Amino acid sequence: MKTARNIAIVIAGGEGKRFGDKLPKQYHDLGGRPVMTYCLDLFERSDMINEVVLVVSEDYLVYASREIVDKFGYRKVKKITTGGESRQESVHAGLTACPTGIDLVVIHDAVRPFLAKDLLHEAIKTANATGAAILAVPAKESVKLVRGKSIEKTLLRDTVWIAQTPQVFRFDGILEAHNRAEAAENEATDDSQLYEQYCGEVSIVRGSYNNIKITSRGDLVLAEEILREIG
Repeated sequence: MKTARNIAIVIAGGEGKRFGDKLPKQYHDLGGRPVMTYCLDLFERSDMINEVVLVVSEDYLVYASREIVDKFGYRKVKKITTGGESRQESVHAGLTACPTGIDLVVIHDAVRPFLAKDLLHEAIKTANATGAAILAVPAKESVKLVRGKSIEKTLLRDTVWIAQTPQVFRFDGILEAHNRAEAAENEATDDSQLYEQYCGEVSIVRGSYNNIKITSRGDLVLAEEILREIG
């Protein structure tokens, strides 16, 4: 039986404009180490991830190689590549940088430091069975569909989930989706939207509310609290 070959693409190309600091948030200190090292540690330890592609901005290519990959000894990071102007372009760059023979690709935001091992593995197992799976959590609050400045509709909260990463796909499927989106100049909010449009259904794996995305200084304060709680 063929052994699955899975790759993780870590998206770390953001400039951190909303974060309000010269140093992008993925390189910012959290608990004495850069934010992005938490997910890289997990992928390095996971027996379900064979290698990692790290996508960074061109300005931080040397920095990421020296201060992240070399300094922390990430042997699974086989490729560091530069991203594009948008997250979608950065993911596409990561996909095209992958070697041949990949079965599943795990796409993860570098600024989500608290991904749990069991959830990562559950997402991989689900995608292996169905073709695509993402982590998501149910919305806690009422959600409104708004046009302009008016509420058009109140959505049923029980049917609304908040997408997270990782998002896991059969490699050939998500690459095709990105290629077709690029050709059509189709911008999507996340990778699963492209897969839905061009390939088919995406399964949901219930994630964790601790799996936050750090986009502001307030998020970093919350991350420090979560870090203290989980140890």
